[in-house]
Amino acid sequence: MRRHPMLFALLTLSLGGLVGGHAMSEDGFLASILESHEGLGGLVDRAEDHRLQVVLGLVEEGPDGRPVLRQHTFRAGAEYFYPASTVKLFAAVAAAQRLAELREATGLAIDLDTPLVYHPQFADGEMELEDEDNVEGGKITVRQQIRKIFLVSDNQAFNYLYELVGQDGLAQSMQRAGLEAPRIVHRLEEFRSAEENLQFPRIDFIGDDFTYTLPARTAEPLAPPDPVNRILVGDGYFSDDEQIDEPMDFSLKNHFPLIDLQRGLCMLVRPDVDCGGFGFELEDADREVMLEAMSQYPRESTNPVYDPEEYPDTYVKDLLVGLERVIPKERLRIYNKTGQAYGFSTENAWVVDTETGRGFFLAATLYTNKDGILNDDEYEYEEIALPFMADLGEAVARRLWAQPDQ
Repeated sequence: MRRHPMLFALLTLSLGGLVGGHAMSEDGFLASILESHEGLGGLVDRAEDHRLQVVLGLVEEGPDGRPVLRQHTFRAGAEYFYPASTVKLFAAVAAAQRLAELREATGLAIDLDTPLVYHPQFADGEMELEDEDNVEGGKITVRQQIRKIFLVSDNQAFNYLYELVGQDGLAQSMQRAGLEAPRIVHRLEEFRSAEENLQFPRIDFIGDDFTYTLPARTAEPLAPPDPVNRILVGDGYFSDDEQIDEPMDFSLKNHFPLIDLQRGLCMLVRPDVDCGGFGFELEDADREVMLEAMSQYPRESTNPVYDPEEYPDTYVKDLLVGLERVIPKERLRIYNKTGQAYGFSTENAWVVDTETGRGFFLAATLYTNKDGILNDDEYEYEEIALPFMADLGEAVARRLWAQPDQ
């Protein structure tokens, strides 16, 4: 497998004497960074209330000479958080792997640009074969869904890939990589029962000289999840316009530990690094497509095309505002996937200073829901969560990039 030329041109950040490793490691280094920024103090002091977790990943030289990810943590794994759209990264990976499997099994030229036709799976469904955002042919393709996932976090794009690989396919992809704990078990922004989320539609692949069909199927349920601390969230929630005065149970929703989110991102963007697992088996061209889409701003995309007024550079780049306080934006490249739902805001990023080659991994999540009610659209994203992410990005960048590059 060829290595990504730009990635390997970047210098590896090395900070001698720091401890961490692939297992969770609470240490004073990350705590000191959090304490260094006055904008972070209030939330850090109320970390349990906000379900605040932070993981800082640094790439160092390992004992065998291979670069290794060292993770420094603050409350990582202390309780449940809803990962929201951060899981879309893993659907993109699994979809590319699924196409490679089909290509090998059938001998057909099935690739990221093969048009797809989705047949209705449920009574309220309809045939889906057009993607109006695709300016090159208007068809549904895996390439377009991957780009839409990373550029603007499109939920329908995720659902298409979820249906292509299946709940079981997602689980197998992550397990092969060495990610055992995560669970991705439902579509997004489309409520279906647990049983319906195991059902996947017929999908036709329409090539220039072939048509290949994946029949509709129902997957076997995954093994029951392991217990997670504080899986009940809030004081109440709305369901079908009725307020239920009890916490919402997230035990049947997606779950992705923060350290694993970061490890998974590391496996995608730095395949040269020991990220604490086997890594993703991906073809170089597929990886390149994901890296390009992850690091672009919406205005930089020519397909799909996005209005910069509606999708500014800070859209799904939650660390950008704070990072710009440290170095100019034109020197930054952020490979990331954010998520925001039910009051939870999560960022999972690899941040690179393209001038010096220095970089770091940063994942963080927090819960902002002052009234304690879920599904009422009253969350303090703008007032609390996004300013926190900006301040966190600034604090980490100042600490790690204050010294001249070595």
